[in-house]
Amino acid sequence: MRAERWVSEAAFFDRLAEAQLRGITPMDAEVLRRYAGPLRPWFHKEYRFDALGELSDKHVLDVGCGDGTNAILLASRGARVTGIDISPRSVRLATERARRAGLEDRVRFLCSPLEVAEFPEGSFDVIWGDGILHHLIPELEAVLDKLVHWARPGAQVIFSEPLSLSPTLRRLRARIPIHDGATPDERPLQTAELGLILQKLPGARLRHFALLSWFNRFLLRGSTYERTCPERRLAVDALHVADYALLSLPLLQKLGGMVVISATVSKPERGG
Repeated sequence: MRAERWVSEAAFFDRLAEAQLRGITPMDAEVLRRYAGPLRPWFHKEYRFDALGELSDKHVLDVGCGDGTNAILLASRGARVTGIDISPRSVRLATERARRAGLEDRVRFLCSPLEVAEFPEGSFDVIWGDGILHHLIPELEAVLDKLVHWARPGAQVIFSEPLSLSPTLRRLRARIPIHDGATPDERPLQTAELGLILQKLPGARLRHFALLSWFNRFLLRGSTYERTCPERRLAVDALHVADYALLSLPLLQKLGGMVVISATVSKPERGG
């Protein structure tokens, strides 16, 4: 089952990367400016960059690095980044995009399933993942143990993951076709997986996102936030601000379709 999942997911993301490899474009300068700050915490990725704070010379592990977008953003803020991904073509794409961004001296990319990857203990100051843990549900406990092992004492761990805590919303989602960016076997995290993550990362903080902002797919169809017209950008802003306010209320949090999990690794120094 493990080998079949690796082959299926690598093939899926290879196909996505192949299309981009035929016409690699540099990172949009507007995107780089957006994440350079000032940051707006009602957008989940800006929230994560804000939570990370100063990154100069910190060593970041980008888990499931994909096309290298996050690695480039992290490196552009001063981090040294190691990206890992199961898709060979994604790794090739990420490497070329980083080269074109002039950041090849600050990033390196490895192709490997996370479950069998090896790094020395205490290698990283930051463990970053963008929609990766829900692909690893069958081996989530072992993966979390690996990530904590690779983290230095006091390292930051920050993940953004799709989440489904409402049975009603799960039934509704089952009636809606999965979007093109989803692999056939993936599903959002549910209560059991979230509990396991909180067990492995004691003291982790949860911030819920994505209630009304799911309507972005209609507002931004055929464009991006940075390149759409000011009126649509204003509408997207309003949806995210409303989400941020509504999902601050405990009674509504289970309606959020995404969660940011942030934690500080607490373990003794080696030899301590």
